[in-house]
Amino acid sequence: MPPTSTAVPLPRPVARQASGLHLIGDLYGCLCDSRLMLDAGYLEAFCRDRVTAAGLTAVGALFHSFGDGGGVTGVVVLAESHLSIHTWPEAGYVTLDVYVCNYQANNRPKAQQLFDDIQAAFAPADPHLHRVERA
Repeated sequence: MPPTSTAVPLPRPVARQASGLHLIGDLYGCLCDSRLMLDAGYLEAFCRDRVTAAGLTAVGALFHSFGDGGGVTGVVVLAESHLSIHTWPEAGYVTLDVYVCNYQANNRPKAQQLFDDIQAAFAPADPHLHRVERA
């Protein structure tokens, strides 16, 4: 005889309260200060400064250099979500992501400012930009 099972009610769907914005950039032909492409400490300080200037809250960061002439990969963890960046100096190429949640406030303008400030510093000749509304 099979065991008896008790049906467990499924939870009711909860209304989504935290929409978000994800800004994505593939930045080609970057003509910028070489420290942004090569120096993990410099790039981290620059990103943290831009986060503060945009009115967002950094809660941690990790940046790694790939050695002599190599690029940098880094992330700033935000109370609102994250900023990530990866550089390929040999190709003049950078990937940039800024993602924010809007749980307690509309952080879209702050995310856009952060993204625009960082993009401007890399001065890409051919930026490929995407904007994704997350829900």
